[in-house]
Amino acid sequence: MPLPLYLLAMAIFTMGTSEFMLAGLLPDIASDLDVTVGTAGTLTSAFAIGMVVGAPLVAALARNWPGRTSLLGFVLVFSAAHAVGASTTSFPVLFATRIVAALANAGFLAVALTTAATLVSPDKKGRALAVLLSGTTVATIAGVPGGSVLGTLLGWRATFWAVAALCLPAALGVLKGIPGRPAKEDATGGPALRSELAQLRSPRLILVMLLGALVNAATFASFTFLAPVVTDTAGLDKLWISVVLVLFGAGSFVGVTLAGRWSDQRPGLVIAAGGPLLLLGWPALAVLADQPLALLTLVFLQGALSFALGSTLITRVLYEAAGAPTMAGSYATAALNVGAAAGPAIAATTLDSTAGNLGPLWASGLLVLVALFVAFPLRGVIATGPSGEVLR
Repeated sequence: MPLPLYLLAMAIFTMGTSEFMLAGLLPDIASDLDVTVGTAGTLTSAFAIGMVVGAPLVAALARNWPGRTSLLGFVLVFSAAHAVGASTTSFPVLFATRIVAALANAGFLAVALTTAATLVSPDKKGRALAVLLSGTTVATIAGVPGGSVLGTLLGWRATFWAVAALCLPAALGVLKGIPGRPAKEDATGGPALRSELAQLRSPRLILVMLLGALVNAATFASFTFLAPVVTDTAGLDKLWISVVLVLFGAGSFVGVTLAGRWSDQRPGLVIAAGGPLLLLGWPALAVLADQPLALLTLVFLQGALSFALGSTLITRVLYEAAGAPTMAGSYATAALNVGAAAGPAIAATTLDSTAGNLGPLWASGLLVLVALFVAFPLRGVIATGPSGEVLR
């Protein structure tokens, strides 16, 4: 894989740390800003909504800009949003900074996904995506738990300041490592924006986007509210939240790495094998969450399965949107973050139910069930390429 892919992954590591870090900070944010944990959880949804809206919007605005300039600008805006967030004492202002950061993240990821696809041969998009997503998974292994420990020791604001600072070397990596390229203009022979947007009429593209959104919704529904499961249900100390996040991140790294090897040519196998296991895992975690050893084991497995399926489905989005070379990355980003927005919002409604802290885990199982219910009768579509070739 080309070196620029790993430099993009470094920046995505920083942004992924921010996207996932709230899982370990919500109780402290809620206490400090005098809101409920459920309300604080909407910060995750705000970030995801900004990603959903921002991905196609910012990608459309930036499609004619030089790629390196776009990527650098997005990283710097992301850093500034976190500096403001770390300074505010107002929950609405913090909420707004999450949206601004999400718009910057959306633009960066959309351009990065498009750039990654141009750096490899057409049959290696899955492996390129796996490298980029490794930035996110390493964030869950190192960045998010590290942020959680920092937040526990110095307060949640210290974590926000750390993310703002981490953006600076990420920006340097983009500036020095990403080759300059001319702006993509319709006059160069590339498809017009209207033609690229028309790709969204494809039923195949809509299907894989929907499935990717459902699987990611299940992931974020539980991941966002893992902290109270660890401390209240399992009865572990707050520092164990970081351990659980590390295990989830390690599992996600394993899952996305393995899926990167198979998602290009064997997506049907990944989904057929991993889907039912993922479906069983969320209820099992809900039932066994009060057993620390079972909790730790299942968190690792669910991280692996969630990211294996999710990354495979998002790879299919890139393939199905091949006719939209400057917008395909935004479609993949939007699919990921529709799920990231919906998942925590759905999970938050279960916290006041009889299931309590375990409600999000049951909600995740239901979301995966819906995804498999949709995918099963259309599994032939998922296992074939856009031109009809069979991908076992």
